[in-house]
Amino acid sequence: MSERLTPEAWLKQSEMTGALAGVRVLDLSRVVAGPLCGQMLADHGADVIKVESAQGDETRRLGPPFVEAGQAAYFAALNRGKRGICLDLTQSQDKEVIEALLADADVLIENFLPGTMEKWGLGYETHLAAQFPKLIYCSISGFGRTGPLGDLPGYDAVLQAMCGIMSINGDAQSGPTRVGAPIVDQVTGYTAFSGILMSLFARVRTQRGQRVEATLFDTALSMLIPHGVNWMTSGQTPELIGSAHPNIPTYDRFDVGDGQMFLGIVNDAQFVRFCKKIERVDLSENPLFVNNTQRLANRPVLRQALAHALKDFSRAELCQALMEAGVPAGPVNTVPEAFQQPHAQAREMLIERPEYRGIGLPIKLSDTPGQAGRRPPKLGEHNIEIVK
Repeated sequence: MSERLTPEAWLKQSEMTGALAGVRVLDLSRVVAGPLCGQMLADHGADVIKVESAQGDETRRLGPPFVEAGQAAYFAALNRGKRGICLDLTQSQDKEVIEALLADADVLIENFLPGTMEKWGLGYETHLAAQFPKLIYCSISGFGRTGPLGDLPGYDAVLQAMCGIMSINGDAQSGPTRVGAPIVDQVTGYTAFSGILMSLFARVRTQRGQRVEATLFDTALSMLIPHGVNWMTSGQTPELIGSAHPNIPTYDRFDVGDGQMFLGIVNDAQFVRFCKKIERVDLSENPLFVNNTQRLANRPVLRQALAHALKDFSRAELCQALMEAGVPAGPVNTVPEAFQQPHAQAREMLIERPEYRGIGLPIKLSDTPGQAGRRPPKLGEHNIEIVK
């Protein structure tokens, strides 16, 4: 086992100056939510050691495209800034390696089925809490440790279906539709990240670690805003409405002369400015559309009028003019168009290096800024460095 780097030595070695410099994390997770959480911790200075089995994280094989043989772009998107080791946690000698690393670790992240870590003698309450009282133990799972579904596996799209997200995404023609990005996995990763940071803050006061639990099920249900509370209040089941908003008729996608745009009009003043900009002041003066309640009651008529009014505009020119007038609007871009926007470059949301291309950091800190670390590790790349 290699010697534990002091926070100062790690900071010097990694040249990281992020808010979490000096924090050590063991990332035993794989696929999306856990690895994303670990990557965000690494982006902000933590020393994250990714622990994989001999088969490696499943996302290494989820290609094409592949960055290189054995490493899909999917894996690269979730594991930068980490060191990687390969262990078999069913073997006693490799379990001892984990325990030795935990002696100086601040955080452990795992997303095995509930009960798996206990089976290996690494359960938090049964083994680790007493041995490592300051450890923050983050478990990520589909359904959690309690309830009738507690020991079952969970995957993003399955949870989108079970928790009602698909039922509000799509239209009559498409039927219930999965959100294209693994949104439940990603938000669960952010939920775990938040829980870890809160626990690190609480540990300053209590001098003790704790369990952080983040589940896809809880996260997916928490995302049903405003649809969940709309149903709780009205008793009416939310329906498929495509890109439209259930409460705001002018918050929707519209066709224009050369493509599609999205309007984000949420109040009367914005609607008045919008109508003036498209030279249809008559719409804002029409009693049918004078406020949001009336616009919602007359949504089909309003949509037909806007479709006719917008058909001759260019999306880029109209969106820019509307934004300058204080009316939220944006073109419906492809993924390449999204990253090629000058603003995406100004915000450093596209990382391009000879050895790595990836998405930038969404969290910007003024005094302790994060940075995208080293390229994702090859399978077991740092075993010699970390395990002796």
